[in-house]
Amino acid sequence: MTPLNPAGSAAPAALTPDAVLEQAGTGRFQRRMLGIFGLVWAADAMQVLAVGFTAPAIAQSFGLSVPEALQTGTLFFLGMLIGAAVFGRLADRFGRRRIFLITVSGDALFGLLSVISPNFGVLLGLRFLTGLMVGGSLPVDYAMMAEFLPPKSRGRWLVLLEGFWAIGTLAVALAAWGAQAAGVADPWRWVFALTALPALIGIWLRLRLPESPHFLLRSGRAAEAEAVLERVLATNGRPGLPAGRHLAVPAVGGKPRLFAPGLRRRTGLILAVWFLVSISYYGVFTWVPAQLAQQGFGFVRGFEFLVLLALAQLPGYALAAYGVERWGRRPTLVGFALASALGCALFALATSPAVIAAALLLMSFALLGTWGALYAFTPELFPTALRASGMGAAGAMARLGGLLAPSALAFVFLQSFGTAIGLFAFLLLLAALLSLPIDVETRDRPLD
Repeated sequence: MTPLNPAGSAAPAALTPDAVLEQAGTGRFQRRMLGIFGLVWAADAMQVLAVGFTAPAIAQSFGLSVPEALQTGTLFFLGMLIGAAVFGRLADRFGRRRIFLITVSGDALFGLLSVISPNFGVLLGLRFLTGLMVGGSLPVDYAMMAEFLPPKSRGRWLVLLEGFWAIGTLAVALAAWGAQAAGVADPWRWVFALTALPALIGIWLRLRLPESPHFLLRSGRAAEAEAVLERVLATNGRPGLPAGRHLAVPAVGGKPRLFAPGLRRRTGLILAVWFLVSISYYGVFTWVPAQLAQQGFGFVRGFEFLVLLALAQLPGYALAAYGVERWGRRPTLVGFALASALGCALFALATSPAVIAAALLLMSFALLGTWGALYAFTPELFPTALRASGMGAAGAMARLGGLLAPSALAFVFLQSFGTAIGLFAFLLLLAALLSLPIDVETRDRPLD
């Protein structure tokens, strides 16, 4: 590791946040951040995936069909789409910390209010508002976490954060299973209550986190950025900044744009990949829980198998965390997207419960590895002035896919479940092909 003030240097160069973070390493400070962000990340996963797990119970409570009950998902994902686009831009303008405090507070508030919805119309409105806040929190979390990590381990830690999605998936599957087994009235209310609790705890925990030093420096607040980095060094047990060394304030040019000439190709490709992966992922995990709970395929049915699907995600994240540092972000993304396509194709062609089970497990393993690689890769593709906006735009594409999955694809699913999953195999293959021409590999590269 290169020291911050090399011996014998006549005129030490100004520091960069990444140089200081490299000296600080990954220690207690980053572990604390991972726990705080991970808690709310798991809560967000529970909110998102509750769409599929609660639809049958909501339909029963309000005398609806399952496709009608899935309108909660349509409104939720519409809120997420708007929240991701709006709050990502606000975080680049007003700071990461302020925006994520707003979004996690709203997530907890509207999530808890969903529990006491007196009718379906009120429930739809509250799921929209919950989605607005969840959609805003996801891109801001990743932008901020990335800006506190040294380049050499950033990818692995970002995949570890994404791994909390699997924990949330497992929690909501167990909650739905437990509520059904207990025979409680309106089990969806219990599921929504559980999904809101981690966000409620996260409000207090997030008050302890400082603002991103990258954002502070970009905003001309060098002294505040240095104070934050001193805190990171001290928390990790490392020496403070050398006397006389200060952070270099970057030159700020014109107003940055995601589709500026130097970023246009990169932005277009990564957003297309996000959309294709998301419509496939949400298509699978919105419709499969209801399908398995109601009908199933031999022994592949019920919430018991859904818990197994959630567990299959954990090794997917583990391999993605290894791959993004060992093989690189882009190769790992391409490999997992191809494996996801293979799982979907296998399901579409399967005729026996054993092959169907294997296909679903491969899909769960590979799709979550794909997400891990995407979340490690994307924040590094954009400069600090656009990082939250870029993640917000990616999140908006993901939510557009989530918005279409429960509604626009309903006709395809109702005609043939296997054909719909086969369509996702094609879309995931296309996502892998579009990942190949992205013009940069970001492994070990510092943020701007």
